[in-house]
Amino acid sequence: MEVHTSAIAGVLVFVPTPHRDDRGLFTRTFDVAIGAEHGVDLGPVAQDSQSRSRAGTVRGLHGRRGAGEAKLVRAAHGAVHDVLVDARRESPTFGVVATFRLDDVDFHHLYVPPGLLHGFQALTDADVCYRIDRPHAPGEDIAVAHDDPDLAISWPVPVTALSPRDRDAGSWADLIATSIT
Repeated sequence: MEVHTSAIAGVLVFVPTPHRDDRGLFTRTFDVAIGAEHGVDLGPVAQDSQSRSRAGTVRGLHGRRGAGEAKLVRAAHGAVHDVLVDARRESPTFGVVATFRLDDVDFHHLYVPPGLLHGFQALTDADVCYRIDRPHAPGEDIAVAHDDPDLAISWPVPVTALSPRDRDAGSWADLIATSIT
């Protein structure tokens, strides 16, 4: 498994080596020892979650106040355009937007450190899996609009669906005017 860095400090892309043959394929989706070599320690995983989205759906941009949450994200089925925004004021990459393609062909997955906003658009019907380091705390949830002009995120296909929460999400300017952590 290879590990690559990204444009946002602390974000890692894990690149497994799928083994394909006439039966199908096998791939390791994460290895704790390799993660530890790169400073990734989710501790005891508190939550495994999966979402299923129709093509064109946007989920996010979501984050958490306080201690935030670290997570591993991967597409178990289909393909997504994954988006991260660094919302850590002390970070050298504060405000940087980075995008990734996650799919069920290459099986890349992301380590997302605490303090980032995360969202994605389903490029196909897609299942996305999240392994999160602490339990959900609804009172800490934050959301920024997917089409915020200050972030200028380019979504690759027309947006076909948003949740009410995402439709009513706040702005990046409002978020950074308040205390994120």
